[in-house]
Amino acid sequence: MNFLYLIPFAATLVVGLVLVYTKHWHGHFSLDSQFGVQKLHVDPTPRIGGVAIAVGLLATYLAAPADTREILGPMVLAGIPAFVAGLMEDFTKNVAVRVRLLATMASGVLAWALTGTAMQDTGLWGLDHLLTIAPIAVAFTAFVVSGVANATNIIDGFNGLAGGVVAIMLTAMGLMAQRLDDDQLATTAFLLAMIALGFVAVNWPWGKIFMGDGGAYLLGFLVAWVAILLPMRHSHIHGWATLLACSYPVLEVLFSIHRKIKRQGHHPGQPDRCHLHHFLHRRVVRKLFPGVSRTLQNGLTGSLVWFLAAMPAAWAVVFYQSTTALVIGFFLASFGYMALFARLTQFVWCFQAATMRRTEILADRPG
Repeated sequence: MNFLYLIPFAATLVVGLVLVYTKHWHGHFSLDSQFGVQKLHVDPTPRIGGVAIAVGLLATYLAAPADTREILGPMVLAGIPAFVAGLMEDFTKNVAVRVRLLATMASGVLAWALTGTAMQDTGLWGLDHLLTIAPIAVAFTAFVVSGVANATNIIDGFNGLAGGVVAIMLTAMGLMAQRLDDDQLATTAFLLAMIALGFVAVNWPWGKIFMGDGGAYLLGFLVAWVAILLPMRHSHIHGWATLLACSYPVLEVLFSIHRKIKRQGHHPGQPDRCHLHHFLHRRVVRKLFPGVSRTLQNGLTGSLVWFLAAMPAAWAVVFYQSTTALVIGFFLASFGYMALFARLTQFVWCFQAATMRRTEILADRPG
């Protein structure tokens, strides 16, 4: 069983390295320019790391025991729409946001069609009552999958950041499944975490390859489906457990939508440099490590965010059966996120309306 966990790691790592060392063959289509509002890398870099992640997922399925393949099989098939739409964007840089959003939702619907499982246990009585209606449950499942997939793409801004956060979230949910004696789901989560770590081994700290939209959407879908399966397979825990385990990217996307709506002339789907990780890079990493290269500063920012993702995930593992503690943990994570954002943008620990105005000014500054 220990050898089994090496397969997803090794498959993703090897394919990732092959893509790095053959970029002179595919670079005309796959290289990501260093010019753009969210571009912080120094040199053009392949952004098709999703290919390595997809191969790692396929290798994991082929090597996994039969009971684990029962979970992995539908995930492999259902992840195809999200992965293909993201990979097309990585190659063409011209796939509309709406198309990619619908593709990630299609993965959620396909997962339901293959398994008959939909998210119906959120821990919110009114919502759970509505989710007893099958079409609403399926639509909500598609929304959750799409939300987590796009949140994973949003946090993919620095070397190792998204891959490390995904590994943390999957490990946390795997530990919860293990404590519930669900070895089948625990093994699945741990194997998927090893895929993410295999990519991190190539991507961090030097950023030799990026996961791109294809990799972010695929990993995000895998995280979302494990997050749905866990409460649906165990009725005595609620969706709050997996929500808290995944709270960092969820809070990032919710807060980003809020501040972009508040900002005049700025569409929620339009990229900017005002995510929390951007301000950690500007205000913390650059000041603490002024003498290191820009590339290494990039990697250090990614590893710093791992701690922000690990704290609520650890809380979820400890209190996975206490809905009250999980709700408290989520609100603490939310307040902590807003306080840190306010501190980095406004130099106060209390979130204020001025923070939004300050963020708009910083968004228009280069660098």
